[in-house]
Amino acid sequence: MMEPAALARDLAASGVSGVMIVWADNNGIPRARIAPVDALPAVSERGVGITSLFAVFDTHDMITFAHPGLSTPSGDVRLLPVLERLTRLAGQPALAWAPGRQVATDGSVWPYDQRGVLEAQVRRAAEAGLEVRAGWEIEFAVGVAGEDPTGVLQGAHHGPAYSSRALLDVDEFAGTLLADFAANGLPVGQLHAEYGPAQVEVSLTPSDPVTAADRQLLARQTIHAAARAHGLQVSFAPLISASGVGNGWHLHTSVWRDGRNLLAGDAERGPGPDGAGYLGGLLRDLPAVAALTAPSVPSLTRLRPGYFAGAYVFWGVENREATLRYVPGSSLLGADHANVEFKACDASANPYLALATVIAAGTAGLADGATLDEPIQSDPGTWSEQERSTRGLARLPATPADQEAALLGSDRIRAVLGDDLLGAFVAARRSDAAWAAERTPDDVVAAHLWRY
Repeated sequence: MMEPAALARDLAASGVSGVMIVWADNNGIPRARIAPVDALPAVSERGVGITSLFAVFDTHDMITFAHPGLSTPSGDVRLLPVLERLTRLAGQPALAWAPGRQVATDGSVWPYDQRGVLEAQVRRAAEAGLEVRAGWEIEFAVGVAGEDPTGVLQGAHHGPAYSSRALLDVDEFAGTLLADFAANGLPVGQLHAEYGPAQVEVSLTPSDPVTAADRQLLARQTIHAAARAHGLQVSFAPLISASGVGNGWHLHTSVWRDGRNLLAGDAERGPGPDGAGYLGGLLRDLPAVAALTAPSVPSLTRLRPGYFAGAYVFWGVENREATLRYVPGSSLLGADHANVEFKACDASANPYLALATVIAAGTAGLADGATLDEPIQSDPGTWSEQERSTRGLARLPATPADQEAALLGSDRIRAVLGDDLLGAFVAARRSDAAWAAERTPDDVVAAHLWRY
């Protein structure tokens, strides 16, 4: 990597005038500061100042002072760009982009830095001889720009779902998006028209967890810019309408030891003991993990039976109703293709915290030798209450209070965040819940439409 001064000169010579430093808050919302390009050498050493209160912003940009650690307007932290991830934005050529790391004013660890939480979990896994790989499927609705930003999205394509015909309506946008992803160093698995109204999905190929989280934030910026270039706007919100199909950001992970994928297995036998332990650990802490991966009020509505969203605590082999969908290897794909898809995840999740908790739960299960029940290969939402009770099948939390109880009831997941960050996260969720309690479901959905 170039020295910061040389990098600044190179960027300026190519027409870049500013560096956007981005982090995600506890609501999954990307926040940013832009530093002039000639200030990059100083910013790389000392960062830029941001208020400590970003940790207690809620989804609606209200600040809650309910967390004792951040209960006054006093305080500052420094936002440092991660220069090895700096990217010249293809869709915004006057800007470069870099993920940010939050540190205290003396340069020491800031306990509310979400990226640092993920880095710590990656180190812990490495100390146990484990490597995790991760990638996201990103769903979003594409709308015509210019309508009331609080109104209903006016779809830019009209289906049919998964068809080539649907993409004709947004052909130029799709072409720009693929080109910009390539230019921004974002490797894509596939892009297609999804099931929901005006919905598109793009999948990012797997990488190490910190890179995967950084790429998820960069992908958002890339998609927004490509849409703007074609008179469109996109919504990543968990729900576009209160009764319709939502946007999931399904998180795929695999766990490796000594170059071997521990999730390797087939559709009949499933994974081996270590892979079963990883899945069992995820199942054991699934309600608490979902409090981080699907934390918004609309998220809870999205997690309902019959929508391929994940509503119950179970796993299945290639079962798209399963919250944990085991994807086995095959003779065509190879054993190393095996992974687990976590469906109860969306854009309101901070990507670093989502991955940190998934890694912690899964690797703890592996270490403990957690076991798995038989997979469920049907839709439990079609069963009777008696059938679900007989099978011991629990629903994921469906209210903010139940979700908070699940989070606070898991010592393993609490420990991932630490007391400070946990307190700030819970304070933001309580603020969101209080705001939503006074509004209709339609109003809640509309208010989240353009937040992400």
